[in-house]
Amino acid sequence: MEEHFTFHMTDLPGVQWIEPTVHGDERGFFMETYRAREFATAGIWDVFVQDNHSRSARGVLRGLHLQKTHPQAKLVRCIAGAVWDVAVDVDPASPTLGRWFGIELSAANRRQLYIPAGMAHGFLSLDDGAEFVYKCSTEYDPEDEAGVVWSDQQLCVGWPLQSIGTPVVSLRDAGLPTLAQYLKERAG
Repeated sequence: MEEHFTFHMTDLPGVQWIEPTVHGDERGFFMETYRAREFATAGIWDVFVQDNHSRSARGVLRGLHLQKTHPQAKLVRCIAGAVWDVAVDVDPASPTLGRWFGIELSAANRRQLYIPAGMAHGFLSLDDGAEFVYKCSTEYDPEDEAGVVWSDQQLCVGWPLQSIGTPVVSLRDAGLPTLAQYLKERAG
């Protein structure tokens, strides 16, 4: 049976980056971006119920986001330009609490990242007009949103800012708590 994807495990529980098989010729290319059976074989059983699409100018940083009581698993990819995509373990019961994984996703490399429910997620646009699409396992609920500030010194996420400079961050995202504050509020 032909494999349509190569799944790569990371050191965070459940987080995988995925390479699709791309068929290309002088006309262009074709690839599958999701196939439930193959994803399930790789341990990804989520049913995706919502698709999102965003466009960001170079230097825009979005995140780190999650939902508190209705966590979302996400399957993300960049279809124009490039982004630096990050998953952060914020589960207080996890042995990898506070660890992160980052990867460049781009229209050129066609990689995807699977982020299990309960992980915080964010990305930095590396190109003007980067377009980012993602599948979610639960619907977005603004009353349930939470997050951790992108610049938390405890996390030390390796954002590639040397060529970007100061990122453009929304007021909402700039005001997110640190991981320590988030965990304290969660334990509340």
